[in-house]
Amino acid sequence: PRIESKSTWSSLMIKLTKLNGDEFVVNAELIRFVERRPDTYVTLTTDDRFIVRESLEEVVSRSLAYSRAVRFPPAA
Repeated sequence: PRIESKSTWSSLMIKLTKLNGDEFVVNAELIRFVERRPDTYVTLTTDDRFIVRESLEEVVSRSLAYSRAVRFPPAA
């Protein structure tokens, strides 16, 4: 299988940071909801849950940017 370049996967996923500093990427379409308790919890449609360093607002902002990139790709 072909491995996508960072610029390709970064437009298909959003990067988040676990509390321990480990970065990971997630498909924003799998996010069911985001909660602030006071840490930020991200729950996926798979029922997986992550606590992340980013604020609720930042997760939402990155998710919206993802949605825009998918729905309105730049003209080639």
